[in-house]
Amino acid sequence: MERAIVLAASAIGAGIAMIAGFGPGIGQAYAAGKGAEAVGRQPEAQSTITTTMLLGIACAESTGIYSLVVAMILIFMNPLVNML
Repeated sequence: MERAIVLAASAIGAGIAMIAGFGPGIGQAYAAGKGAEAVGRQPEAQSTITTTMLLGIACAESTGIYSLVVAMILIFMNPLVNML
């Protein structure tokens, strides 16, 4: 009985962790849109704008990757089951 509760709570926690993937997705789309606008206004600065935009997108993506790792740990490794 206790094991089933821990497994259910882990599955719910993994689902909640994956909600954190929406933030980076929205942030990356916003950054890409603003980067395209900036290149449209100043085409000669394309390499600088692209470099800065990709660096910002990489930082935003790290949050989504962390949430994916937490969800996978809760689903597949499930360290809480061993504590019972």
